[in-house]
Amino acid sequence: MQLVVGKIGRAHGIRGDVSVEVRTDEPELRLGPGAVLLTDPASAGPLTVESGRVHSGRLLLRFAGVKDRNAAEALRGTLLISEVDPEERPDDPEEYYDHQLIGLDVVLLDGTPVGELTEVVHLPYQDLLTVKKADGTEVLVPFVSQIVPTIDLENQRAVITPPAGLIDPEQAEVAGRAAAEPEASGESDESAASDESAASGESAASAESGRSGESERSGESE
Repeated sequence: MQLVVGKIGRAHGIRGDVSVEVRTDEPELRLGPGAVLLTDPASAGPLTVESGRVHSGRLLLRFAGVKDRNAAEALRGTLLISEVDPEERPDDPEEYYDHQLIGLDVVLLDGTPVGELTEVVHLPYQDLLTVKKADGTEVLVPFVSQIVPTIDLENQRAVITPPAGLIDPEQAEVAGRAAAEPEASGESDESAASDESAASGESAASAESGRSGESERSGESE
């Protein structure tokens, strides 16, 4: 199994170092000294990592045989590919390789089918799971334990507990209407109380009602 673990960026300095955009959770293993990497395009490799260091938050690598800035710059844009045993798992039991997740059946906690996991989208702030539903539409599910509590590789399924509306937008509409009904009821009661106070000539009660209305608007804006 081949995994893209990095992408070569700009040359750094004059001795052949290059910056690398890391695309693996295990850079020490995949991009450490001695690692032999395939490349895309294939003509650029294979490349053997000679040394590595972090500079200003970026990983800098030097490859065997790449001795100057010109040679380093020629590698810019090259993808670095690592050979991985399909049965291998990350050291952290809560982490998974993309190929282990793609193709899993996605179900709700009660077993209701949702769809098939077709892609893992890696974003700077979190990962998202692309789920293709039976009707052909796709939804993005945040890959966090609160929403994806179980990855069952043995039974090839991912169990999710999505918030209302994530999978079915109509559920969000129903939840929204249900939340709005008590508010409407409260406003109606307050209006009735205000009318009664006005009828009895109590202007202070009317002022209290005005303050109450401001408080509600403030709460809504928050």
